[in-house]
Amino acid sequence: MNDALPREASPLRSIEAVEQGLGEAGYIASRQIATAVYVAHHLQKPILVEGPAGVGKTELAKSVASWMKLPLIRMQCYEGLDESKALYEWKYGKQLLYTQILKDKINSVIGEEDNLAQALDKLHAFGDVFFSHQFLEPRPLLRSLEAPEGAVLLIDEIDKSDQEFEAFLLEILSDYQVTIPEIGSVRAIVPPIVLLTSNSTRDLGDALKRRCLHLHIGFPDEKLEARIIASRVPGIDARLLKQLVGFVQQLRTMDLKKVPSVSETIDWAKVMLLLHASSLDVDLVRDTLNVLLKFEADIEAAGKQLAGMTHKAVAEAAVG
Repeated sequence: MNDALPREASPLRSIEAVEQGLGEAGYIASRQIATAVYVAHHLQKPILVEGPAGVGKTELAKSVASWMKLPLIRMQCYEGLDESKALYEWKYGKQLLYTQILKDKINSVIGEEDNLAQALDKLHAFGDVFFSHQFLEPRPLLRSLEAPEGAVLLIDEIDKSDQEFEAFLLEILSDYQVTIPEIGSVRAIVPPIVLLTSNSTRDLGDALKRRCLHLHIGFPDEKLEARIIASRVPGIDARLLKQLVGFVQQLRTMDLKKVPSVSETIDWAKVMLLLHASSLDVDLVRDTLNVLLKFEADIEAAGKQLAGMTHKAVAEAAVG
């Protein structure tokens, strides 16, 4: 396993290096995010990343993998997910084929002069072969443990899985190993960097939380969001960027069913480029509001204040 202490050769040699590296991968990280990634790597602890949808939880894992030049292994969680989909399953077709071959060659395998005990011993040996690693189909968890150079394991939306599956993860998250009854324990040579994401649709168990560092990513402030949009939508006019970020920040103060996320702000900025917009106006905002808001009730609620919010965003951008 990796040394738990910082090493100068590591690209995660400092919090500042993490900020810079993630920035090179296109992810504008706050100091808190960079610190969590740095600490998690050197303490070999998973990170439980919580926060509303669309604030960059999944993107953080992708960016860490891109920056570290490690494979990203993603496991999407859902109700009913079990170890056969998450850890491994047997290649039943291959086992069946080899069983048929053994059946066709049974005389040559057993030998004509063997007694019953010797014949059974030989058959048992072949049975063990059928449940060896060559007949195993690794799923995301096992693939991440067996990655020779390490990997970034993204366990996405863990809150959508069952409590039983959450309990199943505890061995992997504690010791970076897993037990397969027919084979034994499989332990990671290079422990993966593990990020679990949660939208907080249900409370996670204390045992899972104890094994993880906690990181909450909320909606960014105006300055950070402007930096994020500028990095993801290069070429956008600086004045227009301030206007649309200011408008979105106002929307988030409203009582909406779903406030716009950072990903939706990015989409809105791309729409503005597509429409060759140079400044916000009420008609433009009304025509494109469905990019930001996903419920008709929210669109109607925002529509009543559209003129005031648009004018405020334009005025504040001019002063700033």
